[in-house]
Order: sequence, then structure tokens, then C-alpha cells
Amino acid sequence: MTGNDLEKCLQRPVTAGEADENIHTEIESTRSIKRRVDHLQAVSSFCEQQLPLWHKTRLDRMLVEYCLRAGYYNIAVMLAKHSNIEDLTNIELFMMSREVEESLKRRETGPCLSWCYENKSKLRKFKSNLEFNIRKQEFIEYVRNNNRLEAVRHARKHFSGVEGDQMAEVQLVMGLLAFSPHTNILRYKGLFADSRWDELVKQFREENFRLHQLNNTSVFTAALQAGLSSLKTPHCYKDTCQRNSNCPVCSRHLNELAQPLPFAHCANSRLICTITGHSLNEHNPPMMLPNGYIYGQAALLRMAADNDGRVVCPRTREIYTLDEAEKVFVM
Repeated sequence: MTGNDLEKCLQRPVTAGEADENIHTEIESTRSIKRRVDHLQAVSSFCEQQLPLWHKTRLDRMLVEYCLRAGYYNIAVMLAKHSNIEDLTNIELFMMSREVEESLKRRETGPCLSWCYENKSKLRKFKSNLEFNIRKQEFIEYVRNNNRLEAVRHARKHFSGVEGDQMAEVQLVMGLLAFSPHTNILRYKGLFADSRWDELVKQFREENFRLHQLNNTSVFTAALQAGLSSLKTPHCYKDTCQRNSNCPVCSRHLNELAQPLPFAHCANSRLICTITGHSLNEHNPPMMLPNGYIYGQAALLRMAADNDGRVVCPRTREIYTLDEAEKVFVM
């Protein structure tokens, strides 16, 4: 950009209405940031008894954001009101995007195109093709409704200036003019699929996140995955009867969520008693039953006290006396 270009930008007239609107937007953004910073700084002055309430508020904020991202708007609003954290969330931003998403689900493109026009310069910076995909879908709907003449007019108006990779996509959708919506040719049958509207909703949501510098992954999802990965070990995916009841990853639902996550890196491994979940160490030495299974001494002593000196192996259901258990030494 040259000096003359900068000078032209500076000389651009700004109406009083534009100035007031921009100032109001900036003031509201600043106030929102200040409320959130104050909330984060407040934890440093809390006593130990107040921390659980602050942690509960943080969790509620994460859940509200997760629900908003997942499209559970009513639940998010109810939770935010119940926890009095409306000022600490992005509800207003997501409620505005909700209108666009719902219009796309109703197969209406007007609100989404208006959003693209309002944010045209920003969308162009990260080479968004959302508007192009919307125009393609409009063309497909004209063909689906057997309005081929209007489809051709639409193509002349919106596809005449495309270039590069988009030209191949235009050529493909133009081929729909020769086929029925009930065609069995896979490359054209996929273009008529109703799932394309869901893909547009997903793309709009992602573009909206990028526009407002929001990550595609919610804070709740990232925190949950980090916690599960830090606890996940190969033992969590052994037989159900061998899992630790005190391990979150060993529970059924969290076990499925942790499936694609990496295992925890343990520089110093620990032996755990599968009965109590406690570590096996000098205070709770490992004891081996005659069948080869090993448990903590504390668990066997407790079991023997409740069963007249007998212990039952949880895995094989074999019964032994406590004297038959032998201490194991780990080198």
C-alpha cells in the first residue's frame, strides 16, 4: 500500500452514525473483556472455602460454551441464567449465528449470504469459499425443482467470474442440468443429497469461529481430553473385571471417549492394587496368591477379616487362606 492509498483511507468521510456505532461496539467489547479479566483475577484473593464455588463457575462457563458450539442453545441459555454467568460467555455471538444456522436448516440462503456480505473483507483474507458453496447449493435447488432456465440464469450471474479450482466444481454442478434428482450416478447423486445443507451449517459455524478468532475445539473438550489422556494407560483397556473402579478412564462412557487419545507418559510407573486402586509399596506390599494373581496386602487383610481368614480371588473366584499368599519383591 502506497502513501497515497493511506491518505485516501484517512480522508474517507465517516458519518456520525458510523462513528457512534463503532465507539459503542468497542466500549461494549472493552467492558466484556474487563468483566472476564476481573473474574479470573478474583481467584487470587479467595480463601480455600471459596475456591470450590469459583471452580464450579468455571465449569459452568465451559459447559455453556460447549452447548453453544454444539447447537444446544436453549440449554446453554438456561445454564448461564441459573449460574448468573451471562456476562462471562459469548451467548450473544452464538445467538446471532443461530439465526443463520436455522435458516440454512430450513434451506434458506438469504441470511447466510447477508452475513457473507457484511464480513466480505474478512472472509476474503482467509480465502473463504462459503459464499461460493451457497451459490452452488442455490443452483442445485433450482435443478431439483425442475427450474432449469432459472438455474442457467443463476449460473451466468454468479459463476461467470470463477477461476482455478472452482471452475471444476462449476463444471460438475452444471452437469446436473442433464440429470434427474433421482439419478443413480454417484458423482451427481451426491450433489442432490440433503446432507449438503448440514455441511453448509458446519462450514458456516467454522467460518464464524475463525472470524471471531475462536478455536474449533471448545475449552471443555480440550480440558476433558487432556485430563483423560493424562490418566489413560493400557490397563484401562484390559478385561472389564481387571479395570480400576476408581479410574475415570476405566468407566464405560469415558473409556469410549478416551479411545482415540494417546496414552499417558509415565516416566516412573506404579503398581496398583486392582481391588482398592491404591499403590503397592512398602506400606502396602504386593501379595501373590497360589494362582499367580497379585493384590495389595491391605486388601487381602480386609478380605480375610471379613471371611474368617479366607480370601477370594476376584478374577477366578478361587478361595485360599491368607497364609497361602506370598510377598512379592519387585526389582
